[in-house]
Amino acid sequence: MSAPKNGITYADAGVDIDAGNALVERIKPAAKRTARPGVMSGLGGFGALFDLKGAGFTDPVLVAATDGVGTKLRIAIDMGNVDGIGIDLVAMCVNDLVCQGAEPLFFLDYFATGKLELDQATRIIEGIAEGCALSGCALIGGETAEMPGMYDAGDFDLAGFSVGAMERGAELPRDVAEGDVLLGLPSDGVHSNGYSLVRKIVEVSGLAWGDDCPWGEGTLGAALLTPTKLYVKGAVAALRDDCVNALAHITGGGLTENLPRVLPDGLGAEIDLSAWDLPPVFKWLAAQGGMAEAELLKTFNSGLGMIAVVPADKVEAATQAFASDGHAAIRIGQITAGGGVSYKGSLL
Repeated sequence: MSAPKNGITYADAGVDIDAGNALVERIKPAAKRTARPGVMSGLGGFGALFDLKGAGFTDPVLVAATDGVGTKLRIAIDMGNVDGIGIDLVAMCVNDLVCQGAEPLFFLDYFATGKLELDQATRIIEGIAEGCALSGCALIGGETAEMPGMYDAGDFDLAGFSVGAMERGAELPRDVAEGDVLLGLPSDGVHSNGYSLVRKIVEVSGLAWGDDCPWGEGTLGAALLTPTKLYVKGAVAALRDDCVNALAHITGGGLTENLPRVLPDGLGAEIDLSAWDLPPVFKWLAAQGGMAEAELLKTFNSGLGMIAVVPADKVEAATQAFASDGHAAIRIGQITAGGGVSYKGSLL
């Protein structure tokens, strides 16, 4: 081969292939910790293999979901606190999968940045691995993209992709009927939706991320970075016990917009807002932003990260299934004739 005339390398253009290879080596132990039956390959290949038969399925239907973390990333970047956002990324995908009736099997991530910082990237992906371990799915691959000129210094973006499976005929929602009971599963805070509004409210309040949290311990930013709760193992237990007719992950759109997604035509839901206490973070956001209760209910999860639609004679079984994974189900209402979501009582 002839000698180059100018000697410019990929590294000179801002892309460090060695750093990318070093990251793969660093995260292999974290990925290995998420291994489960069905995994056939490790990190580093051109693709990842998964054996559905090895995972115990006979006649499986695959379910796929993809999502990101949204502008919650802005707070994490500004604070240099990126340890929990990987859990958020996983949760936004796998919590959706179980709502279709599927058990999450594996997860892949996409991490894009202007300049790869090994320590930062490792912390993020270790968080992703933690989210996978908590939800029983395997981290089997991903992509790290170093793209100088596309992102400002220190900035990055995340996306996730997960695949689950269920036996044919087990999909949700099914058999939702008038008189079914609504069980709400408590959230751990704002989770990963509505952060453009959250950031606007914080701006209006005059507080900084490093200021004391107005409703609890630690800083405001750290409180708002509390990771999204994972509902997978409790939901899978309820699916196996055949005691739920539908599950709704309460994300963007809040209770008002998400619950109707699992209701058949001609049926609605009545929710008693006095059945649970609104967490302090939402009280603070509502007060600072002058938010009406209706706006709160169609923007945030308002303290309930998932709602289960349960036959009246299976409430105890469903409650026990969720409790097996630490979720204290709250009876919040019932399915009614009509359409949409109606409320009684008050949160604020």
